[in-house]
Amino acid sequence: MMPSATTDSSEKDAEPFVEVNPTGRYGRYGELLGTGAVKKVYRAFDQEEGIEVAWNQVKLRSFSNEPSMIERLYSEVTLLRTLKNKNIIALYDVWLDKLHGTLNFITEVCTSGNLREYRKKHRQVSLKALKKWSKQILQGLDYLHTHEPCVIHRDLNCSNLFVNGNVGQVKIGDLGLAATVGKNHSAHSVLGTPEFMAPELYEEHYTELVDIYSFGMCLLELVTLEIPYSECDNVAKIYRKVSSGIKPQALHKVKDPEIKAFIDKCLAHSQARPSAADLLRDPIFREIDDDENDNDQDHCASS
Repeated sequence: MMPSATTDSSEKDAEPFVEVNPTGRYGRYGELLGTGAVKKVYRAFDQEEGIEVAWNQVKLRSFSNEPSMIERLYSEVTLLRTLKNKNIIALYDVWLDKLHGTLNFITEVCTSGNLREYRKKHRQVSLKALKKWSKQILQGLDYLHTHEPCVIHRDLNCSNLFVNGNVGQVKIGDLGLAATVGKNHSAHSVLGTPEFMAPELYEEHYTELVDIYSFGMCLLELVTLEIPYSECDNVAKIYRKVSSGIKPQALHKVKDPEIKAFIDKCLAHSQARPSAADLLRDPIFREIDDDENDNDQDHCASS
């Protein structure tokens, strides 16, 4: 067979890059993985490591009159570079493309997309599996909340939790609204997804425990397959219910009393709400902790 024939057929199969980063290491494909309020996420490839990655692209002209927004995006990216945890999406590179007016950053990609879509696709999920996911989200939150400075996600919901379905791994992503607060300070701006926002977020005086409330709402959605407060047809109604302490109707659909009590703890008033570290010690995780210990022992025995 002629060598040229093989090159032709392989060239035909190869997917061309739409653009490459300034160092030439990362190439972006045309395929969109997701679209957020301010950014588009494309499938991309790290030629040095031979792995698929996500290329996040923000068009800066959409913020030409909002320098504070551009500042915030920069701070997200610099913050992400300092975070190293197996339950937080890793950031590999960032650069500003002045010619095209875009801020670009490369993050790790999760094979199965976000947890909301993943859960919809797989309707038969055991409570044990939900607990495993929950434990990983709490481990990620514990890392953020005990980081120096403390990092509050502020927009935790099932669409910015990502999954590697083949290994059952869950990671927290989209730290675009994250706030960093020093010791003994609380943050002061209102941002987020209304159904998942803790009441004190609306009062603009809050701590990292707002993420625990949002986590409780995430778990509620994962258990019931229903977005909390779907009985409300507008944001004002959600706000009224949240601020007057009325829990979402979906909570009545949680059949397992242990899970229901656990979600209730997360949705408690801010003064009574446990930390991520407290929740990780909850008896609800006993079975999973035992499993992990057994696996560790098996691993030690075999190595």
